[in-house]
Amino acid sequence: MNFLTKMSFVLLCILLSVSTVKAENRYNYLYKDLPFKMPVIQHPVFPDYKVSITDFGGVADGITLNTGAFAKAIDALSKKGGGTLFVPSGVWYTGPIVFKSNINLHLDKGALILFSADFNLYPLVNTVFEGLDTRRCQSPISGRNLENIAITGEGSINGSGEAWRPLKRSKVTEIHWKKVIASGGVVKDDNYWFPSKGSLKGLEISDMNVPRQDLTEAEWMEIKDFLRPVMVSFIECKNVLLEGVLFENSPSWNIHPLMCENVILDNVMVRNPGYAQNGDGLDLESCKNSIIVNSIFDVGDDAICIKSGKDEDGRRRNRPTENVLIDNCKVFQGHGGFVVGSEMSGSVRNISVSNCQFLGTDVGLRFKSCRGRGGVVENIYIRDINMFDIATESFLFDLYYGGKSAVESLEDGDTIPVASTVPAVDETTPAFKNIYVKNLVSRNARRAMFFNGLPEMKIENINVEDVIITANIGAELVESKDIHFKNVKIVPAQGAALILRNVENVTVSDFKFPVSLKEVVNMSGNNKDIHLPKTIDKTLIKETK
Repeated sequence: MNFLTKMSFVLLCILLSVSTVKAENRYNYLYKDLPFKMPVIQHPVFPDYKVSITDFGGVADGITLNTGAFAKAIDALSKKGGGTLFVPSGVWYTGPIVFKSNINLHLDKGALILFSADFNLYPLVNTVFEGLDTRRCQSPISGRNLENIAITGEGSINGSGEAWRPLKRSKVTEIHWKKVIASGGVVKDDNYWFPSKGSLKGLEISDMNVPRQDLTEAEWMEIKDFLRPVMVSFIECKNVLLEGVLFENSPSWNIHPLMCENVILDNVMVRNPGYAQNGDGLDLESCKNSIIVNSIFDVGDDAICIKSGKDEDGRRRNRPTENVLIDNCKVFQGHGGFVVGSEMSGSVRNISVSNCQFLGTDVGLRFKSCRGRGGVVENIYIRDINMFDIATESFLFDLYYGGKSAVESLEDGDTIPVASTVPAVDETTPAFKNIYVKNLVSRNARRAMFFNGLPEMKIENINVEDVIITANIGAELVESKDIHFKNVKIVPAQGAALILRNVENVTVSDFKFPVSLKEVVNMSGNNKDIHLPKTIDKTLIKETK
């Protein structure tokens, strides 16, 4: 190691020793007045043994493939019982990195781990994607059935996602589009680029990015390029820490903890281009006891997303995501700021979201599912949320989710299907209930709120208090029951402030709206037990059957 690298390494050893002091008290503030019981999560602790990637032949020239160096370093640490793998400043070009227990991958200032775009380095593995048991290419960073693992420091990790992801022409400039198609690949219908014929074929035989039929090994290999990996995949791991690092440009989802316990994301930045297909930020799936704090998301799909498996696979796995604390996060681009679903078949419960900002997302608070999922989403507590420039809804329940973003559905003019008969409630019926939102301000949304439930399973017990929303369209509640609005102000540019259709037991108190409105409440369909403030002039309430 050169002198600067040695000094950085020595300083790291000192800082890591100091940082362990009182680390267990770092998140106590999140548990104050918490409305559900949850164990206090501790930072993982690593043996006091540290090595540098340079000790194992690593070269930071952006050219040399360091896959072997990372594997040797991790093996050596593992044989010593674990410790910290130090990555100095430089561009560390590599293939997949596979974790072992008790490993802290620490990136120094200026350190960039750049993953190769050579698809041959990423073999097919059995995994879960879109909530289903399937096969995908091996993730750039992965670990399974491990304890005490971390990625920390002040560096960056880049997944070379532009080589993997298909691209829609409408999402980029014409100059960008021409540059991409000139690089090779194939184009479908003059508006959808794929990196190879196999990638396009994979789309054509898949449902929501997952092949649903039995394939031979040869058929799997033919569509291998389509099976884009999530960038960080930790499966059934315990005590996981991501702290201080930038994660960007993932092939599909960026960070995907699956069936993990005790997960902490603190002070990370998660980025993908706005045009990134399936470019989610964080997908926390079937995990227990998690903390996401002080982090920034700017992505091409959902930002902070809670999942628990999809349809029969998710119900059979029956692993809910539960006990999650989210605080002091900012979201810029994203299909949703805080999102639950649509894969929630194993249920979601006991989530606290506080002190977050959503700045230009498609939706602010986004709850989504559809018939066939099953699962129960309940006990969600959201407070102190501020939003600006929300392209569609500030607060959305969409129980007819079909795979598109809210903006895409709006642009395509999608309408809600009307069933001739209402299905019976069974294990495939999704349920959303017991959700509490307090202290929310949203300026410049398209629609204040849209609660769009199922007639056979209405959205239930949604409590909205101390909320101010300015929007083009007011709040619309459909197929919902036990809805409580207290001290809510809706300022629509057009139409009524509150629209009710097929709802039950709606209680509105201390409701505020512009005095200039010619219609404050619009009711239609079959409504029951509607309790509105007596201060609203009856002439401003319109009711039709």
